[in-house]
Amino acid sequence: MTAAAAPPPDSQHRGLIAFLPHRWRAYALLARFDRPIGWWLLFWPCGFGLALAGGVPERWDLLAWLLLGAITMRGAGCVYNDIIDRDLDARVARTATRPIASGAVSRRAAAVWLFALCLIGLVVLWQLPRLAQLVALASIALVAAYPFMKRITWWPQLWLGLVFSWGALVGWSAIAGGGGPALMWLYLGTIAWVVGYDTIYALQDVEDDALVGIGSSARALGTKVRAGVALCYGAALGGWALAIWQMRPDPLALIALLPAAIHLVGQVVTLAPSDGDDALAKFRSNRFTGLLVFAAMLVVGRSV
Repeated sequence: MTAAAAPPPDSQHRGLIAFLPHRWRAYALLARFDRPIGWWLLFWPCGFGLALAGGVPERWDLLAWLLLGAITMRGAGCVYNDIIDRDLDARVARTATRPIASGAVSRRAAAVWLFALCLIGLVVLWQLPRLAQLVALASIALVAAYPFMKRITWWPQLWLGLVFSWGALVGWSAIAGGGGPALMWLYLGTIAWVVGYDTIYALQDVEDDALVGIGSSARALGTKVRAGVALCYGAALGGWALAIWQMRPDPLALIALLPAAIHLVGQVVTLAPSDGDDALAKFRSNRFTGLLVFAAMLVVGRSV
């Protein structure tokens, strides 16, 4: 019998990161600059809200600022998460090489790096309209609480959904001002999408999570994980469809979601829950899902 393959490390020296000086490299890895999938997934909901509200392409400058904000604040979130989770990370094979858990970066140095990233985020915040600034600031409590959710609930992915979908509220408010049914359905649909793809991501850590005693939707669903992901993706598509319908009550408008729907169905049908490499690949493919949904919201937003 051959031993199971070890999961890929969470931080890897690859791409441009490999060319950085050794001292800088640890900080880049701490902010997960080597793994852009995270900031893409944080950015796309911003794009959803901006596009559905009709702000693209005229306000491409806001789209660019939101992208920079997603990169820096995702990095800041990772640093904060690693400071809180340093002891847990050291006990999980995939995360044991993270800079704080491995001792490559001290807690004090990580706190300084966190402050620097937040300063960049503050510059981005200053570029937004006042209402969008207030909406963005309202997410701080959710972000601060997230690292503790896996210690007290089996569904930390739901909390992550609240956090990673918040950009839809920011993008919409930057263009349309106040909310409404379309924004509500857009936000709820995006939450369901996040829960679905992060459940797939959590499949990599099911055994280690059980050993250290932390919860995840992948553990909660057990053998029904494929059905659970399908339900989440179905709810996501339903929420997005209702958001579009609120903006343009025309069955033809819903066709804009068809490419995203096909892509998500393909993820569910081909998902191999026991294969960590497949789970990681499926999770990363949601960068493309985000692009497809953004395109749908752009088409509808431009046609209203």
